[in-house]
Amino acid sequence: MKVTNFMLLEKLRRIDDTKIEVPKDYKQGMRVNGIIYVDDVLEKELETQSIEQVANVATLPGIIKTSMAMPDVHTGYGFAIGGVAAFDLKDGIVSPGGVGYDINCGVRLLRSNLKKEAVLPRIKDLVSILYNEIPSGVGSKGKIRLTQEDERRILLRGTLWAVEQGFGDAGDLEKTESEGCIDGADPSLISNKAYERGRAQQGTLGSGNHFLEVQYVDEIYDEKGANSLGLFKDQITVMIHTGSRGFGHQVCTDFLEVMERAVSKYKIELPDKELACAPYGSPEAQDYLSAMRAAANYAWANRQCIMHWTKEVFIKVFNISPKELGMTLIYDVAHNIAKIEEHEVNGRKMKLIVHRKGATRAFPPGHPELPEIYRHIGQPVLIPGDMGRVSFILLGTERAMQETFGSTCHGAGRVMSRHQAIKRAKCRAIWREMEDKGIIVRSAGRETLAEEMSEAYKDISNVVDVVHNAGISKKVARLRPIGVIKG
Repeated sequence: MKVTNFMLLEKLRRIDDTKIEVPKDYKQGMRVNGIIYVDDVLEKELETQSIEQVANVATLPGIIKTSMAMPDVHTGYGFAIGGVAAFDLKDGIVSPGGVGYDINCGVRLLRSNLKKEAVLPRIKDLVSILYNEIPSGVGSKGKIRLTQEDERRILLRGTLWAVEQGFGDAGDLEKTESEGCIDGADPSLISNKAYERGRAQQGTLGSGNHFLEVQYVDEIYDEKGANSLGLFKDQITVMIHTGSRGFGHQVCTDFLEVMERAVSKYKIELPDKELACAPYGSPEAQDYLSAMRAAANYAWANRQCIMHWTKEVFIKVFNISPKELGMTLIYDVAHNIAKIEEHEVNGRKMKLIVHRKGATRAFPPGHPELPEIYRHIGQPVLIPGDMGRVSFILLGTERAMQETFGSTCHGAGRVMSRHQAIKRAKCRAIWREMEDKGIIVRSAGRETLAEEMSEAYKDISNVVDVVHNAGISKKVARLRPIGVIKG
């Protein structure tokens, strides 16, 4: 474990095989304990700063039960990435650092009727055409040209706006978290700069760890769950990972300034200024939530448009009908968002504002917010790995509702900074290394592949084993990549 202060290290306590406790006396001002979901293997990769950030969040007013981090935890802005924290609506706060800059960064998974053997001979053509049809890279601009009024409609309607423009159909709404739109968005709170940044970026992947990945079902762990999701062995799936692009980044930037002033106004003591926040009932917090919802809706529309073009490319490359292709949405999850939810705390139902930053909702069977088609099995949980290893589909559980406010991990989690990864990849041809593994990759630049190489991330199989063994989500299937477009 990368902890330099051995006195602090001694305070950490292993609760069981899947989690350790950061006790209230770890740091002055902690109101609750911290819990980090890690096994012995992942504990060795924990950063000192991540532990510190879990402890810092535990000092925030109105925090309920515990400050949590998932096994993909790594250092973020204010909150650790992989962090989960819920706050009382009466005494609690709202913090942009608990959502992150890429508001509603999330994952969408598509199934198809195609099998691996039909796609592998055409995978190079498929990846090239997908790369040409779906804009990616820093500052990428899409095919959609929006007026400010168009943007306003997206912010209010989310996925529904995309469907109304012919990008997909109404059935996609049911299979999207929050049906692809959170009520309460207020376009009047959005800055002109945010509108400008978002105008040309609808329908784009963006950069960094965002991707579109062609995969196949490599392993099935739960036959009943897989059948309910329409999955079978060697089936081709497509995973899309992106968010609200420059629009959401600007919304976060704008409101961090607002929150920094609010900290002084409301006399909130913070161990780290990056935790800038405001009381839930304050105008500042309510305005941020309304702007955040607008950015979340932008992101859902974005993934919907990308899905539509993905289908069109498959139809073109394989010269088949939409019915033969059978490409449909399994589910779409957000993993950078704050939501008002009802949870049971000490035997009493409470409405809380749950911050998930690099964490995925994992609601159990029977939960009223789940679509009818999945209510009997629980919420689909989509966990991407790095581009050279596998990804997973899991289902939400009752244990998650009891322990983590219905939350689980969101991905592999970095173990190297982008700079370290670029240095490590010097003089290497990452694309060729990928091709040697049977994975065709296209990206906007060499540095992107270096930043995103497998060694820069924890092993997703270890991360998923922790949440599965902890019972906060359960494995259904494993997906293996054969083609990747990186931002």
